[in-house]
Amino acid sequence: MPSQKNLEKKKSIVAELAKEFQSTLVGILAEYKGINVADDTFLRKQLREAGIKYKVVKNTILKRALKNAQILNLDNFLFGTTVVAIDSNGYSNAAKVLCNFSKNHNFYKIKAGFVEGRAVDAEEIKLLAKLPPKDQLISQVLGGLNTPIVSFVSVLNATPRALTIVLSKIAEQKAA
Repeated sequence: MPSQKNLEKKKSIVAELAKEFQSTLVGILAEYKGINVADDTFLRKQLREAGIKYKVVKNTILKRALKNAQILNLDNFLFGTTVVAIDSNGYSNAAKVLCNFSKNHNFYKIKAGFVEGRAVDAEEIKLLAKLPPKDQLISQVLGGLNTPIVSFVSVLNATPRALTIVLSKIAEQKAA
């Protein structure tokens, strides 16, 4: 049985993780069994540059933290070696980094994750990785909204322009 000191330490870790999970956009669970130091250092550097927190967590602690954060249906993925990547800045950053890494390293597997507190499977994480960056998505949406307005203005401008051309032709004919 764990000592009271260890139990309190684990409770604080669970509470801290649960708080992080509640305030984050995306969390990804992965299996890292077989990773060497060079690959781990490389991956951690990429994640740090993208502003993503990356932690190795015991499955029992992770299970309690997810439960405390009201993130359900991930218990089936809490086996073996588990790491969690937490991204509070965007929806696709962590997914892109981890999916790209797992393509080149077959021992590294995406297990599942959560998006805004909702459990998702590995396939949905892979779909997140395919999304363009946030800035590009915003510009695409704004471009889509802008196109009908530009078309409408062009149609409105075409009528007076056509009238002006017809009147100038009539004036040229009368002058001739």
